[in-house]
Amino acid sequence: MHLLQPELHTRRAFLRRSTQLGLAGTALPFALNLAAMGEAAAFTATDYKALVCVFLYGGNDYANTVVTYDDDSYNRYNTIRGGGSGQTAGGIALAKADLTPTLLNPTTALPGGRQYALHPAMTGLTGLFNSGKAAVQLNVGPLVVPLTRTQFNSADRNTYPIPPKLFSHNDQQSVWQSSSPEGSTVGWGGNIGDLALSSNGNSLFTCISVTGNAVFLSGDSALQYQVSTNGAVAINGVKNNVYGSSAVRTALTSLIQQGSTQTLENEYTRVTTRAVTAESQITNGLSAITLGTPFPSNNSLANQMKMVARLIGARSALGSKRQVFMVSLGGFDLHDNLISQQPVLMQRVSEAMTAFYNATVELGVADKVTAFTASDFGRTLSSNGDGSDHGWGSHHLMVGGAVKGKAFYGKAPPVSIANTADANDQWHVGQGRLLPSTSVDQYAATLASWFGVSNSELAGVLPNLRHFGGADYPTNLGFMA
Repeated sequence: MHLLQPELHTRRAFLRRSTQLGLAGTALPFALNLAAMGEAAAFTATDYKALVCVFLYGGNDYANTVVTYDDDSYNRYNTIRGGGSGQTAGGIALAKADLTPTLLNPTTALPGGRQYALHPAMTGLTGLFNSGKAAVQLNVGPLVVPLTRTQFNSADRNTYPIPPKLFSHNDQQSVWQSSSPEGSTVGWGGNIGDLALSSNGNSLFTCISVTGNAVFLSGDSALQYQVSTNGAVAINGVKNNVYGSSAVRTALTSLIQQGSTQTLENEYTRVTTRAVTAESQITNGLSAITLGTPFPSNNSLANQMKMVARLIGARSALGSKRQVFMVSLGGFDLHDNLISQQPVLMQRVSEAMTAFYNATVELGVADKVTAFTASDFGRTLSSNGDGSDHGWGSHHLMVGGAVKGKAFYGKAPPVSIANTADANDQWHVGQGRLLPSTSVDQYAATLASWFGVSNSELAGVLPNLRHFGGADYPTNLGFMA
C-alpha cells in the first residue's frame, strides 16, 4: 500500500542529528536547539541561492492563465467556455485577438502545433518568458503515484492511491506545501531548509515568510521566521516605550530576558532573547538596502516580493548563503466573476514577479534566485455559470536567471471536458479537471536539486518522489540550469 510517510522526516532528522546532539549534550527540543540546528546540514554552500514560493490561494484558473492559442485548441476552449463566434470573448472565454500580445514563443515548438499565450494582463511575465528568463510547467499537481484516468477511476486505492481530500481548499494547500492534508507540521520548503542550516551564519534566517504562518516553510529543525512587508516584527514592549516611559521599557526588557533556574522559564527567555536579537539584525541589515527597481503600488504581492528582494540584498549582513522564502496572494476562488476579477489578480502576479526579477538583476543575483508559482489546485475547464469549479492539475511559472526559459515543460493536455475511455485523452477526470501528468514532488525535486540538495536526500524531503522516475515521470524535469 502506498502511504504518505511523514516518519521519513523524523528518521532522516534523527540519523542526521544524533551525533551532533550527543556532542551538544542537551535534551532541549530540536525546534529550539539552534546550536544543533546549525550542525545538521547535508551540504556547505559557498555561493548564494534562494527559492521563492509564490502561492496563489484559492485555486487559480489555469485555462485563463496559460491559455491555449493554436486554432484547433483555442476553438475547443472557446466552445467549452461559452465564447462567441469568430473566436471572440463570451462566457468565461477570452478573445483570441486579446491573447496575441501575450503569445509565448518557445525556442522549441510544442508537438502537434500547440501554442499558448498568457492572460492578457500578464505582459511582464510574457516578456520574461520570451527573453528566456521564465518557463512554464504544464499540468502539475499533487500525486502519490503516477496515474492515468483509467487508474484514477479504479476502485483499487491500494495500488492506485490518490492525494487525500482532493478538491478541498485547506487540504490541497497543505498537500501542495507538505505532501499531507491540513494538520501537517512539516513542509518541503522547510525540509530543504533543514539541509542548509549550517550554511548560514544565523540559521534562523534560512526560511522566511512574508505572508504569515504556512506549513511550507516548517522543517524538522528549520523554523519559519516571519516578517512583514515593513520588516522584522518587533516586540512592542521592547521596541517602544511602555505607558510613555522609557524606564518601564528598560525594566520590561530586562525582565523578559533574564535567566531562570526553571527549565520552561529559561527556554521562554531564550526564545524571547533570540527574537529581540533577530529583529535588531534584520532591521540593521535592511537599513542599508535601498532598491532602485520600481515596484508597483497598491499590490500586496509586490510589497511582499520587494521585502524578499531587500532581505536578499541584506544577505551578507544576515550571514545567509541559502534561503527559502514564501509570499502569497489570495482571491483566486472564482466560482463567480472570473472574467471581471481574474485580470486584476493576474496583473498583480505579473507585475510583482517581473519587478522582483528586475530587482535581482539590480542586486547581481538574478541567476541565484528562482521564484515559482503554486496554488491549491487548477480549476475546471467547463463553466459553472460565471466562473469555474475546483480542479486538480494546473500550469505554473518559474522565473529566474537560472531557469532554462523560453520553454514549456511537461505534457500539453488535450482541451476537453470528456471523462470517457478515449485513449488519446488520459488527462481529464470530468468537467475539464486535469489529472496531473507531472507531480508536485517532481516539480519540487527539480528546484531542490538546483538549490543544492543531493539525490540521496531528496527522498527525505519529498516522501512520494520514490514512486516516480524514468522517461515518463523524471525526478528532474530539466527546467533549471
